[in-house]
Amino acid sequence: MATLSAKVFKHHKKADGTYNVKIYIYHNSVRSYMDTEHYVTDKQLKKDLQIKDTFLLSILNRTLDDYRKAISDLGARLDLLDAHSLKDYLQKKEDGINFLGFCQIHIDQLKANGQVKSAANYNTLRNHLVDFFEGDRFQISDISVPVIKAFVRFLSSKRKVIRKNQFGKPYEFQAKGAAAGSISNYLRDFSGFFTAAIHYYNKPALGYNPISYNPFLEFRSIERPETKKRNIDVEQIIKIRDCRPEESSRAELARDMFMLSFYLCGINAVDIYQGSYIINEGRLEYNRSKTKGKRKDNAFISINIPPEAMSLILKYNGKLSKRYATITNFNKALSKGMKVICDLTGLSGVTFYWARHSFGNLARNKCRKSKDDVALALNHVDQGRKTTDIYLEKDWSIVDEVQASVIKLLRIQPILSEGERVGIRTIIFKDIRLPQLF
Repeated sequence: MATLSAKVFKHHKKADGTYNVKIYIYHNSVRSYMDTEHYVTDKQLKKDLQIKDTFLLSILNRTLDDYRKAISDLGARLDLLDAHSLKDYLQKKEDGINFLGFCQIHIDQLKANGQVKSAANYNTLRNHLVDFFEGDRFQISDISVPVIKAFVRFLSSKRKVIRKNQFGKPYEFQAKGAAAGSISNYLRDFSGFFTAAIHYYNKPALGYNPISYNPFLEFRSIERPETKKRNIDVEQIIKIRDCRPEESSRAELARDMFMLSFYLCGINAVDIYQGSYIINEGRLEYNRSKTKGKRKDNAFISINIPPEAMSLILKYNGKLSKRYATITNFNKALSKGMKVICDLTGLSGVTFYWARHSFGNLARNKCRKSKDDVALALNHVDQGRKTTDIYLEKDWSIVDEVQASVIKLLRIQPILSEGERVGIRTIIFKDIRLPQLF
């Protein structure tokens, strides 16, 4: 049985001479403590730090009685909780769920899982929610369909926004209304936050479901405008490949990363930057950061490394994270570099991520590969065929065939510089055999 009491600890004495009263929980041989809104001074305490203030004791006793009743209502389910879980249960029952507090928990978990880009997207939404609710605390029960509609109107409007710079100092700027596509993305993430909160807080086995209503099931989301096709043809890709920007510039980096992504079936920038891949018998193997936390296979893929990609891997291996402190800085460098590449080649609006789209488009429309095979090469998951996938082993030779067909369109003869030959024993381009390097 769990026991509860009000306690004050000597080492918790604050600079102003007060102590915060704690609710002490002991259950299943584990101790836990809850902060309260009550503070006491030495005059309200006995020598052994027991509370002697009768008025405060009456308030605390009522609180303890409420907690004991909540614990009693758990019945046999209490045995499934430890003291820390019981503390969380009592706090949520009393205070409700601070949605923005959970948002930060979810963002931190995404970062811990290496999903840095997703964490950044969710953090942007959290900032908008703080602006909308004018504070960093509101209950999840406050979120309803009318509130979501009001949030959409808020996102659409011009407004003054306060943010912090890299030094932690606030600055103000005028934000323009978000476009329909951006609002659709924000609502997608808002719904994602809400669904994650349901999984985090609801405990159906305990009969504890504090979030009983999901307003996003009723809300009719903004219809996304048709996405602009972000692909270029073979001749334009060759222009990027063959352009000659200034050495060691962001433009050179952007050109090389664009081509590396194209050669490696549209690998994302974050996976190149993190370098968390391994090279195994001439294949680059990694878990796609964007979706590894959402799939049972952890979004694993194995890609053949063609010689033209190997030269770029050798050039940048282990250097990107030293050159750029964060993935955000790396992405900014790619963005600025691609603008220079566009100026050099006469292209317009092409970004790094067009490499992935272009690979998929060429694989389907020029090489006539099936959509299923293209999806496998892009490391997508077919939501409609999850049951079938249970029975099928991944055949990476299918990816190899898609990749080889697309790269063949460029009609290139890869050449390695003398510096890039360091450590390489043999490369036979005709058979596309890899260097005996790893």
